[in-house]
Amino acid sequence: MPMQKFAPMTKNFPTFDCDAHVTEPAWIWERAREWLTKDELEALKTTMWFDAETKQLIVNGHASAGIGAQRIGGTPGVVNILTSAGPGMKHNIQRAFNVRNLNPKTALTKEQADYIDHKGSYEPTARLRDMDVQGIDQVMIIPTDIDTYPWLQNAVGAKAMCKAYNEWAYDYCQADPKRIFFAAMLPMQDPMFATQELYRVAAKGCRVALVRPIDAMGNYPIQPKYEPLWNAMEETGIVYGMHPFPALGTIKPPAYTEQYSGAELIARTIYASGLPHFFLTNVQNFQAEAALWVTLTLMSGFFDRHPKIRAAVFEASSTWLSFLLDECDKMYKLYRNERQMPRLQRLPSETFFEHCVTGFEGDEAPPSRLPEFYQEILAWSSDVYHHDGDDAWRAIETMRKCELPESYQAKFLGENARKLYHIEAPKTFIRDRVTEIERPDWWPTDEEVKRSLEPESGIVRRYGEGARVNGHTREGARP
Repeated sequence: MPMQKFAPMTKNFPTFDCDAHVTEPAWIWERAREWLTKDELEALKTTMWFDAETKQLIVNGHASAGIGAQRIGGTPGVVNILTSAGPGMKHNIQRAFNVRNLNPKTALTKEQADYIDHKGSYEPTARLRDMDVQGIDQVMIIPTDIDTYPWLQNAVGAKAMCKAYNEWAYDYCQADPKRIFFAAMLPMQDPMFATQELYRVAAKGCRVALVRPIDAMGNYPIQPKYEPLWNAMEETGIVYGMHPFPALGTIKPPAYTEQYSGAELIARTIYASGLPHFFLTNVQNFQAEAALWVTLTLMSGFFDRHPKIRAAVFEASSTWLSFLLDECDKMYKLYRNERQMPRLQRLPSETFFEHCVTGFEGDEAPPSRLPEFYQEILAWSSDVYHHDGDDAWRAIETMRKCELPESYQAKFLGENARKLYHIEAPKTFIRDRVTEIERPDWWPTDEEVKRSLEPESGIVRRYGEGARVNGHTREGARP
């Protein structure tokens, strides 16, 4: 059996992954009757329901909705981007499998696809094993179907879905409640329901409540109608978790034509330009939603009105933040005498430093070059098992290349997140990297991975139509 090898590494501090994902499995709906009232269950069935017979998620009456989080166990010829980034599944390995899938002769079989469908995405015991390999001592789990929840049109059904997910996530964490923590979903369709659910999950020890920062059906999440929710966050100490996402908008009501997200405009521009790759939108759409939310909360005096709220900006990188805070400070100084709102108690940047933390991913180098700016506000996120995720060792490698002192590494990779969430550091933690993983015979060789990174390897060709890459003739695939 081939062995996948990694360079030895050692760390001297415990890590905390502030944003890693689970995929909502079918058994959330199978077990829903255990957690919901009769009325809630009936509302859930007509709002967001997984049909076990047809294996489809039905949302607001539309079949095959959502982004496929329930498709587990592997699909032939497909690398599941929601469950692929497990131990050792680096981006170049994923590329090699995607190139194989261009040719029916070499495409992944059902068994192979199942092997790289990492079960930790929906099974906690498997996740704990993966965490040991990935250098992750503690983790905050976040759901995947984030673009779906804000569009649920039945408020009672939305309440039921959030409750069912939160109960499942709580059970998931019980495999090791000192290592795995869950962020709760809130039914923002109704401020009263959202507030009730916040109190309910707070009683279960939840540390974060998630809010998508979009104007879905007129519900942008800093509106005055949500004051009871913000008051409850102050009372319970639960962190306001702001998590952006690509603006897919696949289940918007048919007559709803209002723009609801800056990310939506980015996607429309890319599509109108004829660019074929959907993931080009990821360059900006996460940052667009996050930057707008940061600007609105800081400039509107949100944190002046709610001085006890702490907030986390998830999955939007962090390099843009220094520029944005500088612009907010500049604009406030220029126009504060013309404001038609109360004067801010401090500069926007000072408010952010006092109330907020921003996530960053392991291949993001600029924060390591500005440690004085980020020292109290940066928290690492792996984003596993989503395709762009990576382990703690990658983050440490990036920081060491930037010659970042270990004291800052410890802050960015764990201390700041635990401080935000009021979670104790583990008494024992992972110190040494696993340097070998045994792989099946069909695992890509180093040479195959190298070839797959050539641009021409991604071109679909007819059988027999060769392509020359680095002097080698290679068979193409049919269209």
